[in-house]
Amino acid sequence: MNMRRRFRPSLVPTLAVAVLLPLLLYLGYWQIQRADEKRALQAEYDARASGPAIQVESRLQRPAELQFYRVVAKGYYETDHQVLIDNRVHQGRAGYDVITPLRLRDSDIRLLVNRGWIPQGVDRSHLPDFKTPKGLQEITGIATVPSEKYFTLARRAPLDHGWRTLWENMDMERYAAAVPFPVQPVVVLLDPKSPAGGFARDWARLDAGIAIHKGYAFQWFMLAATLVAIYLFMNLRGSGADGQEEDQS
Repeated sequence: MNMRRRFRPSLVPTLAVAVLLPLLLYLGYWQIQRADEKRALQAEYDARASGPAIQVESRLQRPAELQFYRVVAKGYYETDHQVLIDNRVHQGRAGYDVITPLRLRDSDIRLLVNRGWIPQGVDRSHLPDFKTPKGLQEITGIATVPSEKYFTLARRAPLDHGWRTLWENMDMERYAAAVPFPVQPVVVLLDPKSPAGGFARDWARLDAGIAIHKGYAFQWFMLAATLVAIYLFMNLRGSGADGQEEDQS
């Protein structure tokens, strides 16, 4: 008996595919877009950071004036409003990034300096001890604007009842609102060779996650292709020469 296959979609599977397929394709293209954004940022970073260092001025500057440039500044570290950024991993070990405000020489403006990574203490209830050099410091490094896109596990604790040293993320807006002094809108990644009180400073490239984004994109597109294949297979009904649909039960 001659067999023919007819495409006879059912309502429920069709609705499911109509919802899931655009979502899977969107997620795949979104991952590609994220990879392209990181590639463009790294190109901008490389172009600016490769030039001569620029002096941080004793006035509040716009983020665009400093972002990704190699900068130099002189001033004094202050520990009263120092911040430890939690959940930072270096060579498989948990720890913190140390961010210390630098009071610019002959100015009341502070510049935040990421001095690098330190290991976690004996347990999370005791913050590690570390030294902050005194006296006039000259710092050099790359000025960055911390991302405003981050996931917070818990509601941010208010800072109106005393300073909190441990932060989940470097929130510049929150920091500037909590301190009694003006702050430049960037965080300087202290140069690995700088002697100005730094710790572990293996700064990651901005395009380090491109391969991961491409991998995720491939997975989403493969899921979309699999969904379509299953949908077509389940809705192609067999029928005989007389036009009667074959019983697939």
